[in-house]
Amino acid sequence: MRRVDSKRNLLFIVTIILMSIYLIWRLVFTLPYHQGTANMIFGILLYTAEAVTVFTTFELFYQKMRMNRYHLECPEVPAEYYPDVDVFIATHNEPADILYKTVNACTFMEYPDKNKVHIYLCDDGNREEIAKLAEEFQIGYLGLANNKHAKSGNLNHALSRTNSPLIATFDADMIPQRTFLMKTVPYFLLSRFKKEDGDWKLRAEGEIDKKFRMGIVQTPQSFYNPDLFQFNLYAEGNIPNEQDFFSKEVNIMRNSSNAVAYTGSNTVISREALEEIGGFPYNTITEDFETSIRIQKAGYITYATDEIQAAGLTTTTVKSMLKQRVRWARGVIQSLQNTKAIVTKKLSLPARITYLNSFLYWWSFFNRLIFILSPILFALFDFKIVNSGFWDVIVFWLPAYIFYSTSMRYLSGNIRNQRWSQVIDTIFMPYLIIPVILETLHIHQRKFKVTNKKRNQNESRFGYILYAIPHIILLILSAAAMIRFVNGKYGWALLYSSVIIFWIAYNMVALFYAIFFLCLEDQLTENRNVLWQMKK
Repeated sequence: MRRVDSKRNLLFIVTIILMSIYLIWRLVFTLPYHQGTANMIFGILLYTAEAVTVFTTFELFYQKMRMNRYHLECPEVPAEYYPDVDVFIATHNEPADILYKTVNACTFMEYPDKNKVHIYLCDDGNREEIAKLAEEFQIGYLGLANNKHAKSGNLNHALSRTNSPLIATFDADMIPQRTFLMKTVPYFLLSRFKKEDGDWKLRAEGEIDKKFRMGIVQTPQSFYNPDLFQFNLYAEGNIPNEQDFFSKEVNIMRNSSNAVAYTGSNTVISREALEEIGGFPYNTITEDFETSIRIQKAGYITYATDEIQAAGLTTTTVKSMLKQRVRWARGVIQSLQNTKAIVTKKLSLPARITYLNSFLYWWSFFNRLIFILSPILFALFDFKIVNSGFWDVIVFWLPAYIFYSTSMRYLSGNIRNQRWSQVIDTIFMPYLIIPVILETLHIHQRKFKVTNKKRNQNESRFGYILYAIPHIILLILSAAAMIRFVNGKYGWALLYSSVIIFWIAYNMVALFYAIFFLCLEDQLTENRNVLWQMKK
């Protein structure tokens, strides 16, 4: 394993060197300084998009190289040391049949003393049928009517009515495994136990290790129904869930900078940490993300494990998926602004860089638009936004690109590759650029709306096609650029034009995927749902 890690780290370092040389060359020698204002503007935009993309990747390389140093072993703890745990199942308008599965699974969670596990249905809708469900399972019911603070208000109300030192939170559709508590709670006892000669032993009273001040233990998000990309591209067996890369790779890498994101479910949190930060925050639409930042600022460890311990439902319509991503984008930027996470001295420098990366990630969709438009502007409208010859590009860009692509495969393993990431970014791109710009300018959206995970049978196929209009326009422009650019070129002329041809073709493939995904969403998802139900 160490040999594999060393090889991977060497690859990352070589990639960083080559990409840095490429970016310096681009900045010094290729910007169109004397080609007019319009060319200069688009030249700077393209360079900025490249630089931001590379910087965010470098940060991931750095975290990947360091992550093994920050692995925590789950201690083996005697039964009598396990503390009481309050289990909060947050619900707003989810039907009782979905909640039934979650509540039922929670009652089967293993624990040394089951009397120490206190399960509560936290019902933001104050519904009679949900109260009856809680009574049926003989668990607590905390109803709340006219809640002005959405999920934060619901959870803070539950906090005020309970008193266990640890709190496990689950979304309404997230079904925990039996071992969930046994795989998470012991981490909170790391300050009291140490491993000696292969055995875990209780520390002496004066030996309490204050560096293990655990605030959050987050397990990966997982889903038992295929996501829209797996459905619509007929690829359940070929590609993982689209959210896996963050949950199973990025969030775990963030252990190295103590910048793990609380994702709202499948989590255990210290009540002491929550009380110290004043409970779940209100002035954001991603209260979970902001909660983790505030707990980190208070000096607690937030830790992400790599073992799946719960699974739920992912979105099943394009409309709900796009609304979910817009909410995430706006909420993350809101929370970063609220907490000043990028500049605060209460977080370490690696953590602040991680949060800068979190902010820049949402600008990657604007970058994707720049990457698609740039060859169109050059080949179709004669803009000169890169001042370079063919052989210069081969010398400076090609080696960097090859190493960069190889490093991306090492970074994400089998979860996601560079090409698949760009397809997903292309699909989301038209719908995230404006919300990201507005939130960056402090034009906030504060209204919270629970993500709808059910299909709307009244959604027309024409409605789905409308989502693809921006992609269709970009594809038409790309095709026109390709035709105009290759027209009349033969032999060496085609060779010297190959970089632009490759660039346009590369973008066209991603746009084809996006249009296929969006235009055929209704028929494909319906067919795949039928097959999935048959498999069940």
